[in-house]
Amino acid sequence: MSEQPVVVLVHGAFAESASWNRVIQRLHGHGLQAVAVANPLRDVEGDGAYVRDVIAGLGWPVVLVGHSYGGMVISQAATGDPAVRALVHVGAFAPEAGESAFLLSAKFEGSTLGDALVAYPVAASGTEFRIDPGKFHHQFCADVDAGEAALMAATQRPVTERALRDEITVAEPAWRGIPSWFVHGERDLNIPAAALRFMAERAGARGTTEIPGASHAVAVSAPDAVAAVIAEAVRGTG
Repeated sequence: MSEQPVVVLVHGAFAESASWNRVIQRLHGHGLQAVAVANPLRDVEGDGAYVRDVIAGLGWPVVLVGHSYGGMVISQAATGDPAVRALVHVGAFAPEAGESAFLLSAKFEGSTLGDALVAYPVAASGTEFRIDPGKFHHQFCADVDAGEAALMAATQRPVTERALRDEITVAEPAWRGIPSWFVHGERDLNIPAAALRFMAERAGARGTTEIPGASHAVAVSAPDAVAAVIAEAVRGTG
């Protein structure tokens, strides 16, 4: 292996690790290695600890990529970890201390996620959320075809209410000390584009790419653009 970082991909709520498949294929085309983490989606601190364990297990420098709630997790996981050379936020939260996913998604108008959620109790984790399968296509991935959207709805990973209300527990989010890149969809209905632009600007992003007409599921619908941003971040570590 060379000193080139491994790309570690962290999915968010209502997705799963295979949501990165097309991005991984394109990263391979860029000559990059990638690992998609199965994010537990239970709580920010615990999910972050798990991602740190995955990074430690690789024993190699990484570029850490988060989608949606995965941005909360990478902001927690990467702080103080010298293995993390860069961060990429893919339609993802970049929280400051004291901010949760719920708070940030409501900071600007435009999110319709609340009306699409189904809530139910789970014995070990309080309340859990999933997106109503009948609303999933419009809400999450309006720019993919109906058949693929139905598969994504069937394989979505639910998230706990706690995870969405949690704040990061580190003193400073990782993006304050690690170079960061941002890419998101113009028509994101989960996290409004205005919120994503705000977070990118606040983080002093090295690069920000907004994909016209793209949904929240940009890794699925626009994998070329997402992979290009990740490849740029990898080059930025050199």
